[in-house]
Amino acid sequence: MPSALPDGEPVPGDGALPASALAGAADRPLGFYLHVPYCATRCGYCDFNTYTATELRGTGGVLASRDNYADTLIDEIRLARKVLGDDPREVRTVFVGGGTPTLLAASDLVRMLGAVREEFGLAADAEVTTEANPESVDPAYLTALREGGFNRVSFGMQSARQHVLKVLDRTHTPGRPERCVAEARAAGFDHVNLDLIYGTPGESDDDWRASLEAALGAGPDHVSAYALIVEEGTQLARRIRRGEVPMTDDDVHADRYLIADEVMSAAGFDWYEVSNWATSRAARCLHNELYWRGADWWGAGPGAHSHVGGVRWWNVKHPGAYAAALAAGRSPGAGRELLSDEDRRVERILLELRLREGAPLDLLRPAGLTASRRAMGEGLLEGGPYDEGRAVLTLRGRLLADAVVRDLVD
Repeated sequence: MPSALPDGEPVPGDGALPASALAGAADRPLGFYLHVPYCATRCGYCDFNTYTATELRGTGGVLASRDNYADTLIDEIRLARKVLGDDPREVRTVFVGGGTPTLLAASDLVRMLGAVREEFGLAADAEVTTEANPESVDPAYLTALREGGFNRVSFGMQSARQHVLKVLDRTHTPGRPERCVAEARAAGFDHVNLDLIYGTPGESDDDWRASLEAALGAGPDHVSAYALIVEEGTQLARRIRRGEVPMTDDDVHADRYLIADEVMSAAGFDWYEVSNWATSRAARCLHNELYWRGADWWGAGPGAHSHVGGVRWWNVKHPGAYAAALAAGRSPGAGRELLSDEDRRVERILLELRLREGAPLDLLRPAGLTASRRAMGEGLLEGGPYDEGRAVLTLRGRLLADAVVRDLVD
């Protein structure tokens, strides 16, 4: 089931932000994340805030229905306009995620995007992305999205091997994600991403290489590859605990990452974030870069998180409770936190060190600088950028990114 929300102070009923959050807003990019919490089935490894029809039955009534979900989410977009007041920014990125956004009608996703455009305006070169399950789209659906203003699509491929997909409880068939790439290109999409997962119990090195080769052969310009994280409370965690499937270890994950970087580099893909590779700067996911660079984004939908000017907040998780709050004219916010200068410094190091451009050394305290010199000596940071005042991970450093970050934030 979905993981728990963090603690925090209450969100005002009208969602109002402190004046400090809006100071200097015009100088920061603004994005929107639109969360669609519905899935046809729950994957065994998933702890995202998503719900199947069975899980919602009897708990949310008509308010939790996906039939009127677009209208409910549009209500929050309109609330965002009120909260941000006369903020002059046009929206730079829109990302529709889930769940499975493409369980909604294409016209619903287009209407949600239209509400952002109507309330805020979209930058002329705005990136507009939706995630999609390969089995939930067809050429007509993709064409409707493209004609409605979407220009980037991200398909959940995960693996090219049937036995790996079975362990993950993925319902699509091998080969379908690759066909989706061709259909998206035919529909006119500028940018197409495939998501992969490595380290699934029972996956071999050959399985992983086959998945990479199938993904690259399909012709996307962006690939994301994530190590499988077994979250407590998921079906996969229970299966591992019962001994039904083995658990891979960190050494296996490291080997798979090295294979990914080798194969993708040979195919002309460059890493720009630890888990993401693209064929060019234009092919990078600009929306995710907003997150990694601490910019502003409004997350609309149940359980969605937002950040504006050092204020972070999150919505109630259940679709019924979310819809009820908006129907009553209240913010659906469940809690929030005001980040201190120290919080923001630490977060910049945590996030920017994952990027190809790295983190500025002037963010580091004396202990962190000492640790950075040690990391240089151990081959975890690149020498050239370090001499220019930036901490940039080497390939070996990417394998140990979490440990490097822990040392540098001291």
